[in-house]
Amino acid sequence: MLEHSGLLTDLYELTMAAGYLQTRFDARATFELFVRHLPAKRNYLVAAGLEQALDFLEHVHFTTDDISYLRRHPVFCNIRDEFFDYLAKFRFTGDVWATPEGSLVFPGEPMLRVVAPIIEGQIMETYLLATLSYQTMIASKAARVVTAAHGRQILEFGARRAHGSEASLLAARAAAIGGCEGTSNVLAGHQFGMKTYGTQAHSWVMAHENETEAFRHFLDAFPTHSVLLLDTYDVHRALKTIIKMGRKPAGVRLDSGDLAKDSRWVRRELDRAGWTDVKIFASGDLDEYRITKLLAQDAAIDAFGVGTSLATPGDAPHLNLIYKLVEVERAGEIREAAKLSAAKVTYPGRKQVFRYSNSKGQYLSDKIALEGEPANGGEPMLIEVMRAGQRVAPAESISVLRGRCITSLAQLPRPFLQINRTAVYPVRYSQRLKTMLEKVRRRVRRAAKK
Repeated sequence: MLEHSGLLTDLYELTMAAGYLQTRFDARATFELFVRHLPAKRNYLVAAGLEQALDFLEHVHFTTDDISYLRRHPVFCNIRDEFFDYLAKFRFTGDVWATPEGSLVFPGEPMLRVVAPIIEGQIMETYLLATLSYQTMIASKAARVVTAAHGRQILEFGARRAHGSEASLLAARAAAIGGCEGTSNVLAGHQFGMKTYGTQAHSWVMAHENETEAFRHFLDAFPTHSVLLLDTYDVHRALKTIIKMGRKPAGVRLDSGDLAKDSRWVRRELDRAGWTDVKIFASGDLDEYRITKLLAQDAAIDAFGVGTSLATPGDAPHLNLIYKLVEVERAGEIREAAKLSAAKVTYPGRKQVFRYSNSKGQYLSDKIALEGEPANGGEPMLIEVMRAGQRVAPAESISVLRGRCITSLAQLPRPFLQINRTAVYPVRYSQRLKTMLEKVRRRVRRAAKK
């Protein structure tokens, strides 16, 4: 299957893999995946995408056709047959530690640690970055939208705006992890066990002779689940038509116009009719900023459908997620690795992240430490999820992942939940980690002088 093909990687991953094999560079390597810095106005990220990453690692392989393609590629013209024979039997056999999906992560903190033969770890880089980066970006945006709604329902409606069908599925999944209660994407609902929601389109109303006929037919078909669209022609006239019919819908939707003013008027009219339990839904280019403004204007909206800004968040369309080598083991000798170039320094060694909280469970700070360092009261964030290429942690339901995110956000101090202001959550490196970095610096300098 395409989604498990080893060709889902950048060419240089395969050239390095061939180079390692051809030069007999036999090593076990540790790679860590983390974000270097946060996008503008982001105070945290929500980890997502691990389930798809583990599925890929368990099933990745090279087909006969894949290998034939690589044999014909000019860059491999001098590579011996043993590389292609290796690919024919390729399976991922490494160990993986990860931050559970729905957890909050901050710059520098490994979301994923891969320990594997260096060729395996190298080939996996592109897929892991793409998968975790995209879903983490969406889940983080969703968490902000949910926070802005202050307990009102947020539904993901971004399928038609996503960059392709697979992206629409993963966006729906990630948005649910970030706190959305459901999606309009029916396949996502089926595949991931999510709640699905829908109303009606303007085309339904326009297809009928008049709104009375359009609303009546929809209520006939869906007597208990009808959400009727008010703004195809005129909001006031549409609602008065519905009330005059005397058939109470489950909800009404506003998709354009002055949402704050119209929603207040609609709420008053619904309440006067005794329909206090009819919900008001709003949609139409919504995001956390517009929702915040609407609520500040006392908008009487019970639920928001958010599409474009979730599936394709324009204010932060990508993450600075990186995958770096931190340790190499050859012939029983371990050598820590770090990037030392200015502004892009990375820390060496296998790491663990400890999160510290006060007596009320509110997060205080994080510490990035070397694996094996004492926790000193902190909660270890990285857990073992794969051993020798086989999963050791069971898959978790969307509801569990969503619950973890909501709980984590509730434990984050208020300054870091602000939508329009940046606050830097305290993350520090352990002294042992700092000492190891300086040790690597000295070793690299000595090697350069030889």
